[in-house]
Amino acid sequence: MDQKVNIVSRAQWGAAAPRQKEALKGCAQRVVIHHTALPKCTGLKECKDRLVSIQRQHMTERGFDDIGYNFLVGGDGTVFEGRGWGVVGAHARGNNHDSLGIAFMGNFNNDTPSAEAMSSVKQLLQFGVSQDFVCPEFIVVGHRDLGGTECPGDKLYAALPQLRSAK
Repeated sequence: MDQKVNIVSRAQWGAAAPRQKEALKGCAQRVVIHHTALPKCTGLKECKDRLVSIQRQHMTERGFDDIGYNFLVGGDGTVFEGRGWGVVGAHARGNNHDSLGIAFMGNFNNDTPSAEAMSSVKQLLQFGVSQDFVCPEFIVVGHRDLGGTECPGDKLYAALPQLRSAK
């Protein structure tokens, strides 16, 4: 039985309109886990402000068309819509056309991801599979598996097997 995930929409967190969107062709075969490498946010207002800041940085400094991730998750388990379902992200160079990018908000080199955040991401993935946004045989990788980065941080990377069991 699929549990509906409560997702804070782009409109609810004050996202700027994307310059353009590219549709994902088919379901996402891979789920790429990231961290924002910023201090964790607590509470809806702080997380919303952080999202606006991340989106602005991605669009102005990095030249992305939108915030890079498909979804972001706060430490309390709140899921925020980034680019959303079925949209090509800008989160793992050369690996965006068959994947879904999910960023945990915080820096997980030292912090351990919360049980609430892990649970929300599992529910999000199960929902994505049930709606054909994510392929049933998807694989979960850390950003570091695809390029030279510490992302998603040692503590979150060590927790990835818990997400692989979300199927």
